[in-house]
Amino acid sequence: MKIEQIYTGCLAQGAYYIESNGEVAIIDPLREVQDYIDRAAKDNAKIKYIFETHFHADFVSGHVTLAEKTGAKIVYGPSAQTNFDALIAEDNQVFKLGNITITVLHTPGHTMESACYLLKDENGKDHALFSGDTLFLGDVGRPDLAQKGAITEKELAGFLYDSLRIKVMTLADDVIVYPAHGAGSACGKNLSKETVGTIGNQKETNYALRENMTKEEFVKEVTDGLLPPPAYFPLNVKLNREGYENIEDVIKNSAKPLSAEEFELLANETDAVILDVRDQSEFSKGFIPQSIFIGLGGTFAPWVGALIKDIKQAILLVTPIGEEESTITRLSRVGFDNVIGYLDGSFETWINSGKEMDVLNSISVENLSKKIKESTIVFDVRKASEYQSEHALIAQNTPLDYLNDYISQFPEKETFFVHCAGGYRSVIAASILKARGFHNVIDIEGGFDAIQKSGIEKTAFVCPTTIK
Repeated sequence: MKIEQIYTGCLAQGAYYIESNGEVAIIDPLREVQDYIDRAAKDNAKIKYIFETHFHADFVSGHVTLAEKTGAKIVYGPSAQTNFDALIAEDNQVFKLGNITITVLHTPGHTMESACYLLKDENGKDHALFSGDTLFLGDVGRPDLAQKGAITEKELAGFLYDSLRIKVMTLADDVIVYPAHGAGSACGKNLSKETVGTIGNQKETNYALRENMTKEEFVKEVTDGLLPPPAYFPLNVKLNREGYENIEDVIKNSAKPLSAEEFELLANETDAVILDVRDQSEFSKGFIPQSIFIGLGGTFAPWVGALIKDIKQAILLVTPIGEEESTITRLSRVGFDNVIGYLDGSFETWINSGKEMDVLNSISVENLSKKIKESTIVFDVRKASEYQSEHALIAQNTPLDYLNDYISQFPEKETFFVHCAGGYRSVIAASILKARGFHNVIDIEGGFDAIQKSGIEKTAFVCPTTIK
């Protein structure tokens, strides 16, 4: 028996490859599926099942394409409804895979069709639980994504409480937990950086699995502090339920090299977003006017989904040379399939063509400290929880996720400064603001990390008790 976790850091997502005696199951595959096919071929094995823990909201799964390419059966938990051929399993239904078995445990709460998959080894012993978004390490799945009709998030949270205590917490402490996500995912609130754990460890450390916790307490704690989900979530659910275009066709249609003239013409004649994915330092030195920066070096795809509201939005790309196809692939993982071309030769092509460029003004913390006055305007674009933990006294919190909600707060004429933790998010924010006409924005180099290490007097900061 082989179990391999295939973790994609950009999405904070774990897919799973399971092989036993020449038969393979894939759990929650990514949209690009050739790696799974190649892995099975290397093992001289056949992909038999594709198990989906639920209709994913944060990425487009590869289940439809993988089934088409391999003939494997797609399996969902009870109550799932799809527009493609799938086996809708019954609760406790058992699937044989080589010398092992995988049992479906219906665990509604995150969504109504959510299921965990319990793997029993060759001796029939409970070995591992593939917990999807039902149970994370340190947290549980948010219960507000599948509200429909009369079902409320509190009712879903109640279902989740029952699912965890009846189906999950009754398992032996040594059962391995393989969740669908880790830290950085928007599918939970306080996910651990670890990606593999045990039932026993989660009983000891996960707030939602506390012994003697009442359902009322669980519902209150799980629903407290939930931020609105990114706009692309329901659009991804729709694709996962109804089907989607083969990613190979998406890449073929999207990977169109454009000269500077062709790129400029398309930018002027369409409503395309110019998305620059180079390193933030390179972007700051020079970029095409009206470009939006979201660099490949950060959690790229989730930020695209959070900030570009419509997955059908036309996109023109400026990428590092050689990263064109990779960028298109990563966009497609979250359903953004409408790339209409990329700048051939990257930004150098634009410069060499004598086209107009823009730059992002920045300032070091040392120079900023010399200019700080009572009237200095600073915006902190980190998450609210980061801001509440520790922040500069003069800074206002305008989280990047919800930047559009704060547009009216940014001054039109006075110079103002933005920062995040290290610089990635603040450059994103500054690029959006400049595209909207706020050319009076200045990025603070190094962000709050640099501020903390600087010689600025501590009276410039407020450090409330860290939230636990």
